[in-house]
Amino acid sequence: MVEALDLFLKIGLDKRTAENTIANNKVTTNLVAVINEANVTDGCERSTGNLLYTVATKFPTNALVHRPKLLEYVVSSKIKTPAQLEAAFAFLTVTGSDDLDVGKFEEACGVGVEVSSEEIEHTVDEMFEEKKSAILEQRYRTNVGDLFAHVRKKQPWADPKIVKQLIDTKLFELLGEKTAADNEKPVKKKKEKVVKVEEDKTKTTVEEEINPYLIFPAPEENYKVHTEVFFSDRPVLRACNSKEILEKHLKKTGGKVLTRFPPEPNGYLHIGHAKAMFVDFGLAKERGGGCYLRYDDTNPEAEKKEYIDHIEEIVSWMGWKPFKITYTSDYFQQLYDLAVELIRRGHAYVDHQTGDEIKEYREKKMNSPWRDRPISESLKLFNDMKNGLIEEGKATLRMKQDMQSDNFNMYDLIAYRIKFTPHPHAGDKWCIYPSYDYAHCIVDSLEDITHSLCTLEFETRRASYYWLLDALSLYQPYVWEYSRLNITNTVMSKRKLNRLVTENYVDGWDDPRLMTLAGLRRRGVTSTAINAFVRGIGITRSDGSMIRLERLEYHVREELNKTASRTMVVLQPLKVVITNLEPNSVIDLDAKKWPDAPNDDASSYYKVPFSNVVYIEQTDFRMKDSKDYYGLAPGKTVLLRYAFPIKCTEVVLSDDKKTVVEIHAEYDPFKKTKPKGVLHWVAEPSPGVDPLKVEVRLFDKLFLSENPGELDNWLDDLNPESKVIIPCAYAVPALKFAEVDDKFQFERLGYFVADKDSTPEKLIFNRTVTLRDNYGKATK
Repeated sequence: MVEALDLFLKIGLDKRTAENTIANNKVTTNLVAVINEANVTDGCERSTGNLLYTVATKFPTNALVHRPKLLEYVVSSKIKTPAQLEAAFAFLTVTGSDDLDVGKFEEACGVGVEVSSEEIEHTVDEMFEEKKSAILEQRYRTNVGDLFAHVRKKQPWADPKIVKQLIDTKLFELLGEKTAADNEKPVKKKKEKVVKVEEDKTKTTVEEEINPYLIFPAPEENYKVHTEVFFSDRPVLRACNSKEILEKHLKKTGGKVLTRFPPEPNGYLHIGHAKAMFVDFGLAKERGGGCYLRYDDTNPEAEKKEYIDHIEEIVSWMGWKPFKITYTSDYFQQLYDLAVELIRRGHAYVDHQTGDEIKEYREKKMNSPWRDRPISESLKLFNDMKNGLIEEGKATLRMKQDMQSDNFNMYDLIAYRIKFTPHPHAGDKWCIYPSYDYAHCIVDSLEDITHSLCTLEFETRRASYYWLLDALSLYQPYVWEYSRLNITNTVMSKRKLNRLVTENYVDGWDDPRLMTLAGLRRRGVTSTAINAFVRGIGITRSDGSMIRLERLEYHVREELNKTASRTMVVLQPLKVVITNLEPNSVIDLDAKKWPDAPNDDASSYYKVPFSNVVYIEQTDFRMKDSKDYYGLAPGKTVLLRYAFPIKCTEVVLSDDKKTVVEIHAEYDPFKKTKPKGVLHWVAEPSPGVDPLKVEVRLFDKLFLSENPGELDNWLDDLNPESKVIIPCAYAVPALKFAEVDDKFQFERLGYFVADKDSTPEKLIFNRTVTLRDNYGKATK
């Protein structure tokens, strides 16, 4: 490993990246191989090294035969930008292991295309002229990523460093030095960000411009070899469809893309499933095809109708419509018939080893004593298994694969096991049930799936997948794996989630602190935001990557900023008596539901009463003022949002002479003063009547550590402040009409949603996310 580390440092990787790479055996192996293939073991330029790292982590596995050729282009600087490299990956994914058309390859990757500084400058000038008014309005809050993407569309092969330098120079020429207003912190930024909802909808980020489905080949290209299965005792299996099989498939499907989303009906879906849906349903939709919702119900003991109903509801909520809903159990008879055929062809046998014996023999790479029994004997015993004549645990049907393989998923996997348990969907017809490894690929073939897409932990099963379909002479879908979605400060393993729920660490599967889709929905996260988040992270093969929770929160804020109406709630009320306003006087004021509410649209406003008793947040008052403090203090003036400036004239303390009980203030009815500080507030709607009381639940990260799943005592890492209940917050009267799932921005506090626990007597709101946006700031 020390040698590998030195090698990685020589190609220009920084120490942290090199050390993180060493921690991942797969990436280490790939990168060492790439460096040797590129013949740069003595080192290279850092820019070249970064491209080599990308080749090691993202190169399409179906085109490995062409990797040395690509590396020649990289080392010779014929391919020298990330954009060129991504174009190369896309081209090679389609080419697979076929002969490389060098001319078309070079054209697709922009090889030899030199974009001069003058051409880049001309494109940048044109863009600035086109966007000048918007840039002048937003100044240094302009999204530079949008500008960069605009240039990249016009000049895809332009040097990104030159593009960035020119954009920065033009911004400075147009705007000059940053002013104090440009450096204002988030609150000011939020005000100016929401210019017009309609305009915001037409904008796309760099993430959203990329079509993530371009990497997948068309169905008619599924005659190409993209997987090779190596055996210890026979020739290599080059997985592909014959011309006859592919033509038959295309005739049945009309050449349409068919995918499948295959959840097990034994739990609630989480955000990782949102990525799977985006890949499966999204590809089918983008290509004008269809996606099956297929329940993988091979285990009769695990399925529950509760989970089936939940899955269908969530798939619909996420915005996806299944082409057809099927169950693996729909194919039990065909699966059984094919198992019989597999035995007849000499590729399966009935085994009597126990689970422990199978494990031991696999570890030692030893054949089962029953592996070479006569075919006729296995056929009879398998029929006895089906008819219930053999006890549970006394026999299994195993596939005769390759016990000497380097891939443990070729160690004679179990195809059928005995379970004397009625099936919730198939009834009591069967007492033998197929395994996932046997059923999954066959049902993919029976349903004419064109693209079988799954997460990277299934990559080692690809050999078994194609071995079985080849052994039965069945149509073979195109298989591709992508990295599973891992998010910081949470767990998503089914076992851990089940423990959190069943042992009451959380309040059910839809607890807003969980990353279950039901929990996210209850927290107020929209399906639109989740899909934007998933689209943004892309369909990559970078194994083991951890996505920061703040990145999801960024997309949630982006969505709710456009769709959540504004209102005012005070969480920790501090009484303020307006001494120069008559006690019986109540002034109805207009408050904006939207920052850019037009003056002539009454529906964009709500009424808020202003009386001589108002409440502000306890944290918005201090006994001692300071320059960087914008709240209220003795003798200081602040503006009450949508109302009037008020000046603190007196502070009433409790008997301990420390705790502030009440503030006396005078308001400026003519608004002559222009204070910097603006506070949200709630007033008594009529004399002596308390404001509307609501319960507010403040949710935060469920775990303190970024990767709690790796901890031995992961439950000890639960965040004790992940749920804080404020039983009696004060709200403006208009909020009493809120219905379950209505979403709001509580001004200066964050985004909130009305919870299903609400009653006519008391509304309950869950905090979805705070207003602060660390991820958005980091990316600008």
